[in-house]
Amino acid sequence: MDTTPQKIAFLGLGSMGLPMARRLLDAGHPLTVWNRTAAKADALVADGAVRAPSPAEAVRDADVVVTMLADPAAALAVADELIPALRPGTHWIDTSTVGPDTVAALAARLPAGVTLLDAPVMGSVDRAAAGELLILAGGDTAPVAGVLALLGEVTPCGGPGAGAALKLVLINAVIGGVALVAEALTLADSLGLPRDLALRTLGAGPLSGAVGRATATGSHFPVALAAKDVALATATAKLPVLEAVHNLLVRDPALLGEDLAALTR
Repeated sequence: MDTTPQKIAFLGLGSMGLPMARRLLDAGHPLTVWNRTAAKADALVADGAVRAPSPAEAVRDADVVVTMLADPAAALAVADELIPALRPGTHWIDTSTVGPDTVAALAARLPAGVTLLDAPVMGSVDRAAAGELLILAGGDTAPVAGVLALLGEVTPCGGPGAGAALKLVLINAVIGGVALVAEALTLADSLGLPRDLALRTLGAGPLSGAVGRATATGSHFPVALAAKDVALATATAKLPVLEAVHNLLVRDPALLGEDLAALTR
C-alpha cells in the first residue's frame, strides 16, 4: 500500500465528515476542507488544514477528493461546483449515502481521467473518530487504499454503484430493526412488563444488534437522515414495512434532529 501523503480535499464537515477529515489530517495528508457552514472547519484549520472558499477551490489541486454530504440534492449541488475543477488523475471518493442512481448521475458527468468510487460507510461518529467505519466500496479501491485504511475496513461490493446499493440494504435493516425494538418496548409497557427485562431478553435473541443500536449513547444518526435513507429504499422497491417505518420517522418533527435511538424513548 502506498503511504505517500496525498493532497486531499474533504467536502462536508457534518457530524460524520468532521472526524473523518480529522483522521486524514492527523495522518499527515495535506488537507483542504470546505463546508457550507464555514465555521465547522475552524478546528481543522487551527491544526493545519486549509479552508477553501468554494468546492471548486477545494478540489483544484487535490489528488484525492472525499465528499460526505447529507443527501442526493446536496451531492448534486456540490458536484455542479466541483466537477468542472477536477483535473485528470484525481480520485473522488463519495462516502455519502445517496443511492446508486445518484452515483450513476455523478459518474456520467466526470471529466476524462477522473475516477469516482462510491464508498458509503456504516458506523456513527464514535467509529468515525476511531477509524473503525465499515466502508462499502463500489469500484476500484487500489488508487486510494491508503486513504480508506485510515477511515476503516473496506468491503469490496463490486462495480460502480454497488457500494451505494449495499448501503441502502444495510442501513434500512438497521433502521427497521430499531423501529421494531421501539414497538416491542411499547408492547411490553402495555403488558406491564419492566423495560429493562424486555430489553435484556430482546438483546439475548436475534434482535441483539438492533437492541444495541436502539440503546447506543455514543452515536449520532439523526432521525431526519434515517428518514432520507428509508425514502431512497422505498423509491426503489415496494417495501410496505419500511413505508410504515418512514411514516413513524417523520410523524414527530421534534424528533428529526435526535439520534435514531430516540424512537425507543
